Amino acid sequence: MKVVIIDDDAGVLKYIKEILKHDGFNVLATDNGHTAFEQLAQNRDAAIVITDIIMPEQEGIEIIKKIKSEHPRIKIVAISGGGRMSSESYLQLAHAMGADATLKKPFGHKELLNTLQNL
Repeated sequence: MKVVIIDDDAGVLKYIKEILKHDGFNVLATDNGHTAFEQLAQNRDAAIVITDIIMPEQEGIEIIKKIKSEHPRIKIVAISGGGRMSSESYLQLAHAMGADATLKKPFGHKELLNTLQNL
């Protein structure tokens, strides 16, 4: 299964990528929403997008709305460690905008895989 990960934190991006690759997922990773949409256009078989909510170039909420509009079959997992608001507030907003699941940072290997299995 093909997964696109979007996170501006290189450490988080690497962490998720390594977990998913180890578990047999085909992984595409990027640090911004613009590149993610290029990847989705080139990889029509992508089934899941994992996106951070707080990012400098394009907020995760915008990404979620655009994916749900342009690629409604793709499942979305929103992740957040918080910012100006609590991570729970951002994740509730992400869910309201169409995210299929949410994870609060930091999360563990099993929590990530269980979330993906339950989509």
